[in-house]
Amino acid sequence: MEFIDLRSDTVTKPTDEMRKAMAEAEVGDDVYGDDPTVNKLEKMAAEILGKEDAVFVPTGTFANQLALFTHCERGNEVILGDDVHIVQHEAGAASVIAGVQLRTIETDKGALPPEKVEEKIRKIEDIHYPKTGLICLENAHSNGRVIPLENFKKIKEIANRYEIPIHLDGARIFNASVALNVDPKEIAKYADSVSFCLSKGLCAPVGSLLVGSREFIEKARKKRKIMGGGMRQVGILAAAGIIALEKMRFRLHEDHENAKYLAKKLVELGFVEIIEEVQINMVFFKIKKEFDESNFVNFLLKNGIKINPSDDNVFRFVTHYWVKKEHIDYVVKKIYDYFK
Repeated sequence: MEFIDLRSDTVTKPTDEMRKAMAEAEVGDDVYGDDPTVNKLEKMAAEILGKEDAVFVPTGTFANQLALFTHCERGNEVILGDDVHIVQHEAGAASVIAGVQLRTIETDKGALPPEKVEEKIRKIEDIHYPKTGLICLENAHSNGRVIPLENFKKIKEIANRYEIPIHLDGARIFNASVALNVDPKEIAKYADSVSFCLSKGLCAPVGSLLVGSREFIEKARKKRKIMGGGMRQVGILAAAGIIALEKMRFRLHEDHENAKYLAKKLVELGFVEIIEEVQINMVFFKIKKEFDESNFVNFLLKNGIKINPSDDNVFRFVTHYWVKKEHIDYVVKKIYDYFK
């Protein structure tokens, strides 16, 4: 049975073109720098984001944690939003891998208030204080919002003043660039390093990249080895990533349009409240009825639709390459049938 899977854009399977490219990929030992397909992917990634170099890694969490591990010394403090992926969904890895302390700030719907960032920076050397080693940003945000670049500009000015590097979790940076209608470089220029995923919405089966200066990436390669990320003949995976960057990022507007369409159809049911403005491919909503959630999720599953349970009564549906308009109509009809 083929399911309509709205749980995340991480569920995307590779296209036939990707599978063919993977099967035919020219490979070598990437730890030695001998994999031509990986080398091509890393060069493309760096150029697209306006950086000097890039390193291919297994996952988005790996890329973020590698950035922290490379930028920071043990015992450093990292300033970031209390609702970002690094804090909420990476299993406390920052304390385990980089040995850093996270100093969180309440965000304004994902945007870090610049004045709060400056307030939290450790400005004097004191035997009692950790050193501020890094500021982390996220765009697009996990809450489906896109952060205005004026916010990034102000934070970058503060970071420069105190000589603190910035890492951007750009897992969905291409969604953000589409929503903001800017080149991805225009987002990346406010960060010293950027991570992004090939497996979220771009249909590659595996992989993320970390980009930055040549010196930073050289250091990160050794740290990647320490983390167990030397993957040898990994061009088989990189081949799909090349197609993701050459083609799949240029169709993300379709996912955004479908998400807006989904939100509109859900509202027409009369008992659904959209709780976040739909800016990328995510729809967050509440159902304003009394119902058995487990029963509802199982009903949809039996009808070929996969969704995640709600988080504090908020559901998230995510559109992607394998979700078409007719699928959305079917999903909304089945929700109507259930509550009818």
